[in-house]
Amino acid sequence: MIQRRGMVSGALATTALGWDWALAADGPPAGSAAAGAGVKTLRVSFPTAETGFDPAQTSDVYSRAVIAHILEAPYRYDHLARPVKVRPNTAAALPEVSADFKVWTIRLRPGIFFQDDPAFGGRPRELTAADYVYAIKRFVDPSYKSSSATEVLEHGFIGLAERRREALDGKKPFDYDAPVEGLQALDRYTLQLRLQAPRPRLLEVMANNGQMGAVAREVVERYRDDIMAHPVGTGPFRLVSWRRGSRMVLERNPAYRERLYDEEPAAADAGGQAILARLKGRRIPMVDRVEISVIEESQPNWLAFLNGELDQISVPGEFVTRAAPGGKLAPNLAKRGLQLTRTLNADNVFFFLNMEDPLVGGMEAPQVALRRAISLAINVPRLIDKLYRGQGIPAQSPIPPNVSGYDPGFKSEMGDHDPARARALLEIYGWRDQNGDGFRETRDGQPLVLTMATQTDQFSRGFDEMMQKDLAAVGIRVRLVANQWSENLKAARAGRLQMWMLGGNAVSPDGLDFVTRYFSPQAGMANFARFKLPSFDRVYEQLQRLPDGPERLALFREAKLMAITYMPYKSLLHRIANDLTWPQLVGYRRPLFWRDWYQFVDLQPVERA
Repeated sequence: MIQRRGMVSGALATTALGWDWALAADGPPAGSAAAGAGVKTLRVSFPTAETGFDPAQTSDVYSRAVIAHILEAPYRYDHLARPVKVRPNTAAALPEVSADFKVWTIRLRPGIFFQDDPAFGGRPRELTAADYVYAIKRFVDPSYKSSSATEVLEHGFIGLAERRREALDGKKPFDYDAPVEGLQALDRYTLQLRLQAPRPRLLEVMANNGQMGAVAREVVERYRDDIMAHPVGTGPFRLVSWRRGSRMVLERNPAYRERLYDEEPAAADAGGQAILARLKGRRIPMVDRVEISVIEESQPNWLAFLNGELDQISVPGEFVTRAAPGGKLAPNLAKRGLQLTRTLNADNVFFFLNMEDPLVGGMEAPQVALRRAISLAINVPRLIDKLYRGQGIPAQSPIPPNVSGYDPGFKSEMGDHDPARARALLEIYGWRDQNGDGFRETRDGQPLVLTMATQTDQFSRGFDEMMQKDLAAVGIRVRLVANQWSENLKAARAGRLQMWMLGGNAVSPDGLDFVTRYFSPQAGMANFARFKLPSFDRVYEQLQRLPDGPERLALFREAKLMAITYMPYKSLLHRIANDLTWPQLVGYRRPLFWRDWYQFVDLQPVERA
């Protein structure tokens, strides 16, 4: 899932609602009056604005984080289990799967209801298998222009691509009532998925609340063009307030079924076992309200947390050395009762080079040499040390830690900083300084100037400065063009950017999510570089079909080597997250792949130190 590429930060939260913490000079904030008797309000922040709350029309991590607390997929990840464990959510049990991984039968639990909404005419609305059929069809309805359409079609639901083609080729809207062999509600509570090819990891797909949550047709047809503002689901929370790009408020869903905290940490997981002992048997959700604020600058976010206006924060990079010098909680913060959690994320910070661009794109040897020279010129260790304050490890491939296909012993050119080799490549393939001014020209004598998209925030300015310095050291100029992050995202998907830096985090334990960026049918969606190589596509398709095992691992290695050879992306680093929580927040554990954690925590007043 795509996100901004800096250290995760957040926003200054408003305090008119929520617990009014009074910050002691040397102690934790103490809980006092709530916004209404007994109301527990969790306050968190996002570093980038959301886009909306319709799964079919959103793909950014922040919108999906909100959606994942409102809509529910049939399965979910256990909040405490490490390694990860998939468990039933709205499903009654794990799916029945054919031996060839082509037929998946999912039986839902009866008696699960959507939150109350005018779309249901004042009557309770039970979740049915048909709601999942409808929700999946919406991704391929051309009217939504969903960036997830190709991804959903790649799962291979029999007949779904034909329905999309009919809507694209004809003049009629997408026909939701036309049967699709691969998406069937066998009865009220039985969903059957039939696939063209084996998909051994479809269970992980169906455990993503932010994408595969059930959507009621009545809701979509009532709100139509305003559906982005009206997510209605069966999940633990409902959206009650939204100021675009500023503030979102969730409240407990009164119609939510009885569900008790029963997570399953490993026996040797002392931290997980301690959380379980404290919360086991509690009814979910434990907080009544969640206030999410948005700001793109990290200093106000950090100050808001220190002032007790946020309950949790991922420490912005420029404050890491104050908060966790040497990877340990600073004594002054420990004295105030704060708790530190450090996690090597399943994420990848990278920049792409547009393969359709006449300067940096193409598969000819000079263009490949240029991209590899750019990669070698970037001083990733310095980037990690200075910009990320040491909170990351160099990336050797597109695949991050904590997912299949990652090999901690794998070493490659992707992780090298070697300006001498970069200069040699440029000289050999004709990218030379022809006029003696210290900068290189193209082979036809024009100045070699790269154009990199960027933003105006402090983090981007620091990165841009390093990029310009590193590339100038090998004789390449870089021109910067700043715009809003959301506008850059649109331009990147449209193929209008030559270069841009961003990040992506895993949404499942499968490394295929990161290989998808190189798959040619994903050009314009996940494949920002618009990379197209038939031999890579064949490897990708095999990775989709094979079960986990040695043969699949060998294919992951082959995919990584092709990614490094042609270098349409420069993977930079995998980040280390430093999460701080105030002592009143109980049960927090940073998710590895999913974003729905608000229902698994509690807020408990604490005494002043």
